[in-house]
Order: sequence, then C-alpha cells, then structure tokens
Amino acid sequence: MSSPERSHYDVIILGAGAAGLFCAFHAAQRQRKVLVVEKANKIGKKILMSGGGRCNFTNHFVSPENYLCANPHFCKSALKQYTQWDFIALVEKYQIDYEERQHSQLFCKNSARDILNMLRSECEQAGVVISTHCELESVTALPDAAAQATAKRRYQLSLSEKQQAKTLTCRSLVVATGALSIPSLGGSDMGYKIAEQFGLPLTPRRAGLVPFMFSDAMKPVCERLSGLALDAVIRCREQSFREALLFTHRGMSGPVVLQISNYWYPGDQIVVDLLPDTDAAQWLLDLKQQKSKHRLKTVLAQRLAKSLVRELQSLWWAESEQRPLVDYSDNTLREIGDKLNAWRLKPSATEGYRTAEVTLGGVDTTAISSKTMEALQQPGLYFIGEVLDVSGHLGGFNFQWAWSSGYVAGVNA
Repeated sequence: MSSPERSHYDVIILGAGAAGLFCAFHAAQRQRKVLVVEKANKIGKKILMSGGGRCNFTNHFVSPENYLCANPHFCKSALKQYTQWDFIALVEKYQIDYEERQHSQLFCKNSARDILNMLRSECEQAGVVISTHCELESVTALPDAAAQATAKRRYQLSLSEKQQAKTLTCRSLVVATGALSIPSLGGSDMGYKIAEQFGLPLTPRRAGLVPFMFSDAMKPVCERLSGLALDAVIRCREQSFREALLFTHRGMSGPVVLQISNYWYPGDQIVVDLLPDTDAAQWLLDLKQQKSKHRLKTVLAQRLAKSLVRELQSLWWAESEQRPLVDYSDNTLREIGDKLNAWRLKPSATEGYRTAEVTLGGVDTTAISSKTMEALQQPGLYFIGEVLDVSGHLGGFNFQWAWSSGYVAGVNA
C-alpha cells in the first residue's frame, strides 16, 4: 500500500443505500462538501431488489402506528418533517410512472432502478462524491472535538479503497450502514459497532418481516402445499394482519406472515384464520341443517384449495372422511369450524437474517435526537435508516423511514 491519501469533508456518510443517498444530496444542497462511502461494488443494491424489482417506495397512509420502536413517539418528528407526499412530489418531478396497489402501497410501474437513478441524479446535481469498494477500517473522535460545537474536524476515518489507504476527516459523520438483514446485499453490524464505540446503547436485535419455519408435523404439510397461496388472517400477541399467506417448502411466507413475524418470539403460537369472512362453525351447521349429503371435504373445497382441504382432513377428521356432512355431530362440526377460524400453530423459528427484509431493534433512540438524528452526547455523529431501533410494517414504510430520517440528518449535519 502506498502512503495514505488525506482529505477533509463537511459530511461523510457511511452507506449508499436509501437513507444514505437521500441524506447526501440534502446535505450537499446546503453547500456542504459531502462524501458517501460504500463497501459494495454498487450503490443502492437493496433498492433494486425491493418490491420484486419494482420498489414499494412509500405508502399513501403513513403514521407512527406503522412502526415498531421501543419509544413509539421517536419517529413522529422525522415523519412530519419529510412526509410521503414530499417523496411522491419528487417521484412525480422525475416523471416516474408508479401505481397504487393493495393497502395503499406505491410501486414503480417499470423498475426500482427509476428510484435509484433519481437519487443518483440528485446526488450528482448537488456535487456529492460517492466512493464504492471502500472498506472502513476505523473511526476516531479527534481530541477535544466533542467539546467544541464549532469544531471543523470532529472525526477521523481510516479507509481502504481498492487497496489504497485513505485518511479522511469530517465535521459530521452519518451512519447509514443498514443492519443485519440480507447479508448478501451488504447487511452488517458495522453501525452497531460504531454506536458501541461511542457509548450509545443498543436494543436487542432480531430478524423481522421474515418467513416462518416448522420442525413438527407441519413441516411435511407445508412441503406438500408449497406454492399454494390464500387470503388469511394471522394473529399473535394481540396483533393481527390480513393478507396473502404462502406455503413454502420450509414453512409459511407471504405478506401476512412477514407482517406478523415482527411480533412473534420463539415459543409463541400463531393463530391462522383460513376463512376470515366466515363463521366457519355456523356455516357448517347451517349446511348440516340443509341435510347435505356432501362429504366435508367437498363442502370445504368450495372455499379452500383442494390440496389444503386434503391436508386438513388428514389432520382433523381422517377417521370420518367418507361420512356425509349430515351424519356429523354438531360438536364435531363446531370443533372443525373453530379450527378453520383459529388454526393454532407453533413455528420453530424464522428463516433469520438471510431472508429478513428488516432488522428489528438497533441503536437505542433514547440516545438520539428525534428532531435531528444526532447522537445526544456525541456532537456531529448521526444515525439514520435501519440501523436505528425503528422498523416499519410491510408496505413502503421502511423506505419512508429511510427518506424521512435521511432528510432530517441531511438538513442538520
């Protein structure tokens, strides 16, 4: 390695994801000299794969209730300072075609690359410098910088860019490194290590918006049903969601599972309603009153996929599969109906960070200003995006948090 190259910036941002890029051009628009450091070979990798390549970039209805955080009030200020309508206006300024889907989710009509190109264009216009293939070696607070609110140089960074050593200084350092989810797209614990280095507390972390796995008798059932999707409600810990459930060869996925996974802890049961608009017990009793000679599986196949009905039959009424509905006792029909509306299952685990869309927990927001994203006891150090203990529901809320928190740091750093 040759001798280190030395440079100074007003703002250095660690991470060229959604929050980092958004923060960068807002800081640069204030005539700050801004550098974005990215360890991967390309910027915005998670943006490109999001929403099946269409990027669910925000939602028409965003509120603090769409977020999980140990301090539920923390996200209010940022969401108010930069709203979904502000981001939609930027998208429309770039004439990006988008569409509204179920639950007011907004997606690009063409490609997630439209959003990334918009962010890249804003950064270029504002004069942001972006360095990829850049590994952070260390961060140091310069002597007395923390005590000097006006200090120009507060932090020194040692980096390696394509085998070239660099020593950089900055007044403001923004940590936008993301979290542990999807390590193949750059997920890491770097942001947590920086927080710990400067004495900031962390809340426990776990995978969120993630599929369930089973190790009991449900595992072969899910394997046989792999690929089947249906509308369902799932409840856990007094939370419930209604969306599509998808059986996989590992267990269960689909939007409804990803949503409820944020509230599930190992050992918890989930309660699945396979017929959310129907009192299944009453429906079966009514059919019995009509002297139905149909078998139970024939009746249920009117509402549920035949493959699913076959599996339920083997689980719940295998010994009487040939019996017509009219010959079932009322109690038996009530029991089966109750199970259809409240199928109690116990996942063995989630698929973990490998497929998780978010990391729950992170940098404790009690140590961060909700108005600026600056660490309260460490001037010039900012945390934005997923590294913080703020996680949104599925539906564009995590991107909106990236835009809002990135904006707030960008106008303050």
